[in-house]
Order: sequence, then structure tokens, then C-alpha cells
Amino acid sequence: MIKKVYIFSLIITVFMSFSSVSAQNTSVTVRAKAKDAKFIGTSIGGAQIIIKNASTGEILAEGITSGSTGNTEKIMKTPHKRGEPITNDKTAGFTADLDLKEPVFVTVEAYAPVLKKQAAVLSSTQLWLIPGKNIEGEGLILDIPGFVVDILSPQTHESISAGSELRLKANVVMMCGCPTSPDGIWDANDYEVKALIQRDTGNRTEVELKFADKQSTFTATTTLEKGVYHISIYAYDPKTGNTGLDQTSVIVK
Repeated sequence: MIKKVYIFSLIITVFMSFSSVSAQNTSVTVRAKAKDAKFIGTSIGGAQIIIKNASTGEILAEGITSGSTGNTEKIMKTPHKRGEPITNDKTAGFTADLDLKEPVFVTVEAYAPVLKKQAAVLSSTQLWLIPGKNIEGEGLILDIPGFVVDILSPQTHESISAGSELRLKANVVMMCGCPTSPDGIWDANDYEVKALIQRDTGNRTEVELKFADKQSTFTATTTLEKGVYHISIYAYDPKTGNTGLDQTSVIVK
């Protein structure tokens, strides 16, 4: 009996020892890059990264990308050759250190930008992680499409008099926070920015916003009859398909 207990204990000890040795540290770097722009980093709150077991849903790691948006010249102006990095050690990213005993199929999600909830979108992909096989350097890059649109005027639930001039004003930047301007790297001439103004009766009008003197700012004016209005201001780039939208309301008395 004692011999059997000893053998069983030995088996358990060997198994536990094997299990602890077999777990290997695996480093995974994940970055979020704005479509047609730069990386999403500290300046706009970063991107929330979640790595989870695709089969069970168990979260293996999560965090926020931090660092710079990257080198503008290298990312936006220099032709890219295969194998040449567009990031460096300062470029925004999140690195997870996982202890893996066996290969695991994971879902990697990026929710960004964190500071702009009305503009944030989810981008995801899936891949196998192999114990001890790090994903470093450029890492895994997830594309984040869209614009960040902030309505600056009118303020939410603002009240104005019928027939008075209503100023429409919006700030439009890339998802990394990069500015837009006419003839700039992110050329405002290429973007369509409009207000969709819908009255509580169901009638809807459209007003085009033009670039103002201030960077990333688009404006227009209009007049409205009495009523309650829901206002959506959107930005659209027909070349890339990037879109963004913000909403507000106004009461006309």
C-alpha cells in the first residue's frame, strides 16, 4: 500500500514538474493604426487591446496602447518596401507577456480611440499563438477606419430663436488625432463634411460645412423654423471610405 502511495505521489510530482517547465513566456506586441494615417497612442488616449482565447472567451491579456503616433515622414510619405519597419521603440503599442503551455487560437481586439467614445470603433483579428514564439518588432497591427468628429456648435439641447442664424461647427481629425487641413497630409479638400438636420416632423435638410481658418475646423450657417431638431454632422472620404459622425440637438422657439 505504501509503495502504491509512493508511486502515485511520484507521478503527481513529475506531472506538476513537467507542467511548470512546459509553460513558456510568449511576448505579443499589438498596435492600432488609423486607416490612411498614423498610430493610435497616448495623445488620444490610446487603443484598448484585448487578447482572449477564441474558444472559451477567457481574457488572456488586456491593456492600452501608449507611445507616439509614429514618424510622419516614414509612415505617410516614404514608399514602403517589404520587410522595412514603419515603427520604432517609441511608436504606440501594447505588449502582453503570456505564459503558454500549448498553442492557443486567440481573438485580438482593438477598441479605439479610447478618449473619443462617440468615434471609437472595434477592429479585430484572429491567429495562433505558439509557446515561446514571440510576436515583436512591428507586432500585430490592426487597422482602425474612420474620422473623429466633434460637434462644437450648436451645443447639446441649445435653444435659439426662429429665424436667427444657427452656426454649425465641427472638428474633424483622423482616428490618431492627426489634423486635417486644405492641401495638408490629410487634405480637407478631399473630405465631404455635411450636417443632416432633421425636424421632429420628419423633414430633413442637408447643409455643407466648409473648412474654416482654424486647423481641422469646418463651419456653416443656416436658419431654422420653430421646432425640435436632431443634428448629425458627418465626415466622409470617398478615396479611403473613412467616415465619422457626431450628433446633437437644438430647440428653435
